[in-house]
Amino acid sequence: QVQVVESGGGLVQPGGSLRLSCATAGSIFSIYSVGWARQAPGKQRELVARITSNGSTNYADSVKGRFTVSRDNAKKTLYLQMTSLKPEDTAVYYCNIANTWWGQGTQVSVSS
Repeated sequence: QVQVVESGGGLVQPGGSLRLSCATAGSIFSIYSVGWARQAPGKQRELVARITSNGSTNYADSVKGRFTVSRDNAKKTLYLQMTSLKPEDTAVYYCNIANTWWGQGTQVSVSS
């Protein structure tokens, strides 16, 4: 069993920033692609950003230029820096390893 724990969510005003973190345990973190997905009320879960084991990244079109995904293999931690947040970014954000192990999610709410 691989533990995946997200943190860093909260309420922020439009235009604001947040940084999400995803801590994991075990030795597999560095060898797999890891990423973030989100699910807004009434909508399907969607990929937000992903980073491979060698550092290649890809993003959903809706967040390109605003979100940055990064990883620290030594700390077994994944990050998502979110800037210029919009109300439509409101969702529960989930971290995953290899689309196999998922966290419980952290709520991000963007509202004035």
